[in-house]
Amino acid sequence: MSQKQGTTDVAQEAVDTLLLDVVRDCGASRGLLYVLPKDGDALWLVALTGTPREMAVPWTRVGLADAVPVADAVRAGRLVWVGDMEEMARLYPRTSLVLPYAFALAAAPLTARNAVVGGLVLLWPAAHPPRLSGAERAAVEAGCRRLGRLLHGAGVRDSARPPGEPRTLPHPARAGAAPAEGGEAAAFIARLPGGACALDDTGRFTFVTPEAARLLGADADSLLGALPWEALPWMDVAEIEDRYRSAVVSERPTTFRAVRPPDTPLAFALYPDASGMSVRITRSDPRDELPPGSATSAAVAGTAEPAAGRPGRAGFLYHLMHLAATLTEAVGVQDVVDQAADQLMPALGATAMAVHASREGRLRVLGYRGYDAELIKRFDNLPLTADIPALRVMESGSPLFFARFDELRRLYPGTVQLDDKVSWAFLPLIASGRAVGSLVLAYDRPQHFAPPERAALVALAGLVGQALERGRLYDTQFAVAHQLQAALLPRHLPSLPGLRVTARYRPAGHGMEVGGDFYDLIRLTDSTVAAAIGDVQGHDIDAAALMGQVRTAVHCHAAAGASPGDVLGRTNRLLADLEAGRFASCLYVHMDLARQAACLASAGHPPAVLRYSDGRTDVLRAPPGLLLGIEREADYPAVEFPLQPGCVLVLYTDGLVERPGVDLDDAIAALTELVARADPTDPDAMADALIRHASDPADDLALLILHVTAPDEPGHESSKP
Repeated sequence: MSQKQGTTDVAQEAVDTLLLDVVRDCGASRGLLYVLPKDGDALWLVALTGTPREMAVPWTRVGLADAVPVADAVRAGRLVWVGDMEEMARLYPRTSLVLPYAFALAAAPLTARNAVVGGLVLLWPAAHPPRLSGAERAAVEAGCRRLGRLLHGAGVRDSARPPGEPRTLPHPARAGAAPAEGGEAAAFIARLPGGACALDDTGRFTFVTPEAARLLGADADSLLGALPWEALPWMDVAEIEDRYRSAVVSERPTTFRAVRPPDTPLAFALYPDASGMSVRITRSDPRDELPPGSATSAAVAGTAEPAAGRPGRAGFLYHLMHLAATLTEAVGVQDVVDQAADQLMPALGATAMAVHASREGRLRVLGYRGYDAELIKRFDNLPLTADIPALRVMESGSPLFFARFDELRRLYPGTVQLDDKVSWAFLPLIASGRAVGSLVLAYDRPQHFAPPERAALVALAGLVGQALERGRLYDTQFAVAHQLQAALLPRHLPSLPGLRVTARYRPAGHGMEVGGDFYDLIRLTDSTVAAAIGDVQGHDIDAAALMGQVRTAVHCHAAAGASPGDVLGRTNRLLADLEAGRFASCLYVHMDLARQAACLASAGHPPAVLRYSDGRTDVLRAPPGLLLGIEREADYPAVEFPLQPGCVLVLYTDGLVERPGVDLDDAIAALTELVARADPTDPDAMADALIRHASDPADDLALLILHVTAPDEPGHESSKP
């Protein structure tokens, strides 16, 4: 073992120990620890306790933009509390769909040195009060501080994706329990009627009485250490695993019936706590009534044994629901591929995946996971005449399944095995009745692909196909919108001696990625220039089109020599005459570099910020004018201010400062402080710092920074989307 590996192991052990301490101190039943890699856009699950790993698979990777509690906690920088099932369904419908059980949850960010390093999720049983107590909250916050500091120095955030599976830790209640006197305890249980067994917090058998083994129709030694639905194929029934999951999460006793093939009816009673579960098994009379809330499962004799590594049937169904929910929120083709890989591969036990589609007469690989990049290159950009299964299923619309390589080579003799995969599923991606691509799933372990599993795979591929088509349409719309936005904004800003200029534009969130914000710089003479920034209502094509008209009007009136007030007044009359039904804000500045003075007028726009050469800052509040388009004869008075060499003028739209729950004056004051601390000689760095401050804008964002330099210094412009 290398010294680096040894250091990593020690760090992981310290993190795991602290996680167990925090779960115990908070009185929680289970905990999930996430890390946020440096410069990453997703949280990765690295350790969990009190929960079978299979139940946590849908949340192994959580995007920062996902609508789940831990992502919200990290984004908002605060603790998120969900007290019961109703609140979960209302606030987080996707999570509620996959975990439809009674429990309480807290999610909190982990920070260190003002940086977010991860997230913590804690669960309590259904009996927990609907509110977090003061002592519990204090314990959670203290634990998060300790975990944050440890993660910051443990080196677990260095890679974009933590290696390996998340570590499953024993619950503190089990880790610290004293061993029972085996002989006396076993004799006591054996004398009771029926059978008894125990499951640990991962769901595996840890104790089985002879009578329980007899009722289950299996040898006790073969059960120990196994999951029930893996060791007993007839228990691989969704209802049974669902009752188990319900007991685990809610920590409430539950009962159900099942039929052991061929015709032995059994009754099960589950008694859970944080460290595991006790189970009573008895022969049952179908005429007996079970307590309210119980489930009845009529298992069918001869159910095929599940493939190794594949989750139970209930888990598979939950993955299906989770995939359906996440794909409805996927934006763009790459997002669809990433979501499919994150959900499908763990749910199916696959170790590699690739998505293909026809593009410009060639077969292209749209995305992959688990394959070597050099291998993927061999199958990318192939002609559509290639005789390979990924292309044939796309042409025929019918899936292909190969349990062994010799089956694959028999149908495709030219195939050469280039990796260690042993089974494959080639699935057509169907949307609107036609194949839009193909999905390849590969496995390290042999798969038998029984008819029910084949049907499920085809259904999953159908979901991916529909999402892929939506993603393709979104990408097309995005490209058109991006081109439109680029055409409406200045391609280049003029260069003027004595002035350095930087501009930025960023649309808000997902959608058409087009909006009504604009900026412009108009060279009037060798020593005068006009700067404008504005915001038309809306985030759609109509807003962008109207923005183009407003910017053109401002530009034309400025170039004709109109004063700042007249520029806005004339543009206002044009907008009112258009009767567009939308309003616009605008800030217009006439800058005379020779006189070292400027004149500013505003139409309901956020005020500019001026940083003087000595580091002082000022908010330039012009006399307020009405938004453009409200009143045709509105006036726009102007105000003059000095413009000396070394000063920096910052113009922006409200997307840079407006936040829900934050007073606008406070937000502008915070922006002013950032401008004061930034390097005035580097407008590009200043712009990047201000954009980072608005890391998740709720509105479109435009920014124009003008640095006045010595008159003989060459001009400079920089603009970025």
